[in-house]
Order: sequence, then structure tokens, then C-alpha cells
Amino acid sequence: MDKTAVLIPCFNEAVTIEKVIRDFKKALPEATIYVYDNNSTDDTATIARKAGAIVRNEYQQGKGNVIRRMFREIDAEAYIMADGDDTYPAEYAREMIDKVVTRQADMVVGDRLSSTYFDENKRAFHNFGNSLVRKSINVMFKSNIKDIMTGYRAFSYQFVKTFPVLSKGFEIETEMTIHAIDKNLSVENVVIEYRDRPDGSESKLNTYSDGFKVLMTILRLFRNYKPLAYFGIAAMILAIVSIAFFIPVFSEYLKTGRVPHFPTMIACGFVMIAAIQSFFAGLILENIKQKNRQDFEMRIIEIQNWNKG
Repeated sequence: MDKTAVLIPCFNEAVTIEKVIRDFKKALPEATIYVYDNNSTDDTATIARKAGAIVRNEYQQGKGNVIRRMFREIDAEAYIMADGDDTYPAEYAREMIDKVVTRQADMVVGDRLSSTYFDENKRAFHNFGNSLVRKSINVMFKSNIKDIMTGYRAFSYQFVKTFPVLSKGFEIETEMTIHAIDKNLSVENVVIEYRDRPDGSESKLNTYSDGFKVLMTILRLFRNYKPLAYFGIAAMILAIVSIAFFIPVFSEYLKTGRVPHFPTMIACGFVMIAAIQSFFAGLILENIKQKNRQDFEMRIIEIQNWNKG
């Protein structure tokens, strides 16, 4: 088992990968540096290998797939993950790792948004998207995470070995954050300086398609992690619609003793049944979620005992 593992997922980062490896070697001389190449068409893997990193491959395209492979294969007391594009300064790595080792943090978030991100990042929609995602998650999950989509994070062994990676692409950071919040894991922030990509390095993140995937991931995880709230909102909306259309029909009945809009009354009845079903579906799923959380806590204990042994 490594003392510290630096995890660098890469796709066509030949321009910057050598500097990233060199910087992390200087910041964490005791660390083992792993570069996982995700079907690069340039010399990323060759350059990384010459720079002294252990280079492995993940042939399923997507950052989520790369991180799944990393978490499965690498055992370390503490992990730090950064992109290979040289946007995250390595000098913050020691502080982030120390929070995992000495303060028993499960995840440490490299917070770009509280420092230079909005000045350095020249893509306005990226800035808007990051703010929207942060606000949405903090409201939905009653949290106070400063940067949801940062790729600069440190992890404990327990987090890495119990985190179920489901996302395939860039929405993986959102999934990590929500998982940590829901499972009441220890999350800390370290404010970092962010720098935009150097000339010749291009972002692989598509503002619109990947942004849409992130938003859909938030909704999916809100349904999975907060089922009573999710289905309760649906039940409330259905009930309001049913009552709103039923009131005129009932009012007419009180005045005339007749039901002139019989199909509307039937439709209102079915919509109200759907509302009741949605509410009880939320209750059932909430109980299942509670059982899953209990199982997760037991899994954490097993991982800790195995690690100590």
C-alpha cells in the first residue's frame, strides 16, 4: 500500500502533463504518481512515463470511467486527485493531504470558486454553470460545499473503497460531493488558486452537453438520496392539480346538484390517486435508503478494520 497516491486522469494532455508530474513530485516527494491515460491520441502516456509516473490505461472513454478504475486498483493511506491540465497548483497538495491524515477528513475539496476561478476562467457559461450547480446542491441537500465541480480533491482510503462510481463522464465530481453529503462523511475545504489552461491546451468539457448531464445527475441523485422529498414534491404538485380542477366541478354540483363535467371529475380522481401513490412510494424508498445507510456504516467499519489489520 502506498503512503500517498497522486491520481491524474488524462486525455490528450501532452502539453502540460510533464510539468504537472514534476510539480507534484516536488510538493509530495513521498507520493507515488499514477497517470491513467484515457485513449489519448497524442504523446501523453509516453511523456508521463518519462517524467517518472506510473502509467496505466482505461479504454472506456470518460472521466468517471477512469476514476472508477483508479479507485479499484490503487491502495493508499491517502489520495490526491488532480487534472493533468496544470490548472491546479500542486503546492496545495500537502495541506489537503494533511487534513486527510491528521484530521481524518474523508474528502478535501480544492475550492477554486472562493479565489481566482471567476477571473482566470474566460468561459462565462462555465462560471454560471458552476455557480448554479453549487447553489442547487447546497439548497437541495442543505449543505455548504464551496466548490462542487472541482477536479482537485483529496480522499481517505475509506472514501475511495466505499464510493460507488456510477457516472461515466465529468459529472463524477457532482456524484462524489452528493455521496459525501448524504453519508455524513467528513468534508473539508481548502481554498486554492486556479489558473486557466496554458496556450495549446484545450478543455475537454463541453459547456452545454456536459452541463446538461451534470444537472440531470443532480436530479437523479436527489431522487435516489432524498426520495421522500422528491416524490413528496411530485405528490404535492399532483394533488394541487387535482384539487384545482375539482373545485369548479364540486362548486357546480353544490349549486345545481349536477355534474356537467363528469370526465374532469374522473380525471381528478385518477390524478389524486397518482399523488397518493407518489407519496407512499417516497415513504417506502426512504425506508430503503435508511437501510442502505446502515449497511454503508457497517461497510465503513469493515474497511477500517481491514485497513488496520
